Amino acid sequence: MARTHDHPGEQAAQDPIRLLDIRETPLSVDEIFSAVGDDAAGGTALFVGTVRNHDGGQDVGALGYSCHPTAGEELRKVAEKVVAEYPVRALAAVHRVGELSVGDLAVVVAVSCAHRGEAFDACRKLIDDLKHQVPIWKHQRFSDGTEEWVGAC
Repeated sequence: MARTHDHPGEQAAQDPIRLLDIRETPLSVDEIFSAVGDDAAGGTALFVGTVRNHDGGQDVGALGYSCHPTAGEELRKVAEKVVAEYPVRALAAVHRVGELSVGDLAVVVAVSCAHRGEAFDACRKLIDDLKHQVPIWKHQRFSDGTEEWVGAC
């Protein structure tokens, strides 16, 4: 998106993709929020996805995430597309894999833009595309002994 810049602070960020990762260790909202700090950003939108205790009317007893070896590459493609479509100052996205407990953070994404509306829109696009395109699968085990796999793509 071509834009004119009336103030030096509005110049495009060198590399707006600040942090992308898929990891087995607990996630930190502070880490992701810090990664998207930018003096020219007037709005930062952050989404935190947590493991809930139910799904589809059933109690979730355990949950695990796994991913395809290309998940990191696909996450980068999603991030690059968001940066190309929105005036992003900074972007970060981290997804957890492995065994998680109810209340654990499963995914944290954040986007900073000059204005709040752009930040909200870009953050929603980032999390929606991540969930639909990055090959990460959720394996839910319910308290009644049943289980299901939920795929991202």
